[in-house]
Amino acid sequence: MTEPRFVVGPGYALYQGPLADSAPHRHAAFQVAVAAPGGEVTIADGAGVRHRGEAVVVAPMVRHRMAPTRRVLVFYVDPRCAFADRLRAEHVDGVRVAPRWRELTEEDVRPSGVLPSAEVDARLRAAMEALADDWVALPGLAAQVGLSPQRLRALARRQLGVPLARWRIWLRLARAADALGEGCTLAEAAVAGGFADQAHFTRQMREMTGLTPSQVLPVLRASGPGRRSPGPSGSRPAACSLPAYARWA
Repeated sequence: MTEPRFVVGPGYALYQGPLADSAPHRHAAFQVAVAAPGGEVTIADGAGVRHRGEAVVVAPMVRHRMAPTRRVLVFYVDPRCAFADRLRAEHVDGVRVAPRWRELTEEDVRPSGVLPSAEVDARLRAAMEALADDWVALPGLAAQVGLSPQRLRALARRQLGVPLARWRIWLRLARAADALGEGCTLAEAAVAGGFADQAHFTRQMREMTGLTPSQVLPVLRASGPGRRSPGPSGSRPAACSLPAYARWA
């Protein structure tokens, strides 16, 4: 069996390999799970309904749980990039069986992963980037991009399906995951990510990925920080960069 593969590129991340069981969770990216040739992938939604097919799409912030499988190809697509527009047009919410994506490859995703979404307001994209600074409060953030807090919240929910508070947690998990990959302890990674303590870090990771820091630690240490697939220019544009922890989400 081929060794598991992790790639983080501009606007997307992918995992290819076996998948163990995980807790129900919801994350801030579109997820496209593609079964091995001749197989099926099964994802249960928040109500326990099982969606089974050659390819299954999960919209951002939709609670779900993927059944264990010996081999699967999973894409995590940043909702701010152009490829997300294609998914958003057909899979705006919920968990959907999507046979049209059964032959999806990294080569299909990469060209539009590097491009910003044509449907996400530029002010919202700017706000999402600014959330990387934990000290920025929502009123100040909204003023920074020329919107009222109410308008900014509405844009995030309508265009992304991701509340800005959840996006901030996603970014914190990215920082904590990178710290783990660099050799930090779980407690040190929690501090690096801006969490109150290790227990808080663990709760948030389980909620957004279905896994705990201890479970993903071997994967992060094996892949190491900075193992990313470069965009056409050799760099990852900030407007479409997917948080690094999507390598194992």
